[in-house]
Formats: sequence, C-alpha cells, structure tokens
Amino acid sequence: MTILKGLLAKREQTDGAERGVLEALRESTGVAHIRWSRILVWFMRLMAVVWMVLGLTTWADILGILPAAAPFEDRTFGAQATLVYFAVLNLVAAVGLWLTSTWGGIMWLLAVMSQLILAIFVPRAVASGSFTIVMFSLLIAIYLTISWLAAHDQE
Repeated sequence: MTILKGLLAKREQTDGAERGVLEALRESTGVAHIRWSRILVWFMRLMAVVWMVLGLTTWADILGILPAAAPFEDRTFGAQATLVYFAVLNLVAAVGLWLTSTWGGIMWLLAVMSQLILAIFVPRAVASGSFTIVMFSLLIAIYLTISWLAAHDQE
C-alpha cells in the first residue's frame, strides 16, 4: 500500500512539473489559449444588441414614430406582414442571443436568412442593398465559424 501511495505521489509531482513547464512555455511565447466559447458569447451578445435595435426600429416604423415613406396603414398587406414578421422575429432573436441559448442562435439565423432571401428574390420587400447582403452573409459565416471552433475547443 505504501508503494502505491509513493507511486501516485511521484506521478502527481511529475504531472505538476509538466503543467508548470507548459505554463512557462505559454508565458514565454506569449501565446494564450483562445477560449472560443467566450468569443462566441461576446459575438452573440453584440448581435443581440444590434438585433434589439433593428427590432425596436421596426416597431417604431410600424407605430409611426419614424418618418417613413408611407404610414403603416397605407402600405400593402404584404409589406405590413413583412414588417410585423421582422418586428417580432428580431426581438425574439435578440433575447435568445443575449441568453446565449441554442434557440437564440437558430432564431437569429432564421431572421438573417429571411432577410437575405427577401433581399435577393424580392428586393422591394425589404430595405436592402448589396452591402446588406454581403454583411449578413459575412455575419452568418462568422457565427458558424466561431460556433464550430467553440464546439471543438471543448474536446
């Protein structure tokens, strides 16, 4: 029994020494381990703020607070439905993103993809341009990349 305790103590000392060497190596090279899960949380929170502003801006447009091309009541039924859809979806996505929940990311992807699809196939339905299409596509790529890196970071 004493021999087993001695071997375990020696192994713990070796593991501690190896950990110390690794920490010293990281400090000397200046390379810190990137926590992708933390970066994902910050990205999701940043997108939550942006989408909260988008949702509130859409509601302000519906309520007539913002000067619009036409009052909400005078718009076509399709334009009204699109505005209400994004007003609700953007706020729901913002809350889910802020909570860093899986459903928040899915709702955000639904909101962004809906905006992209409408911008590409029905450009008159949403206020968009080539810059918006490129930015939304880039945000999707960044989100998927960071999510993938965060998932593989924990392995």
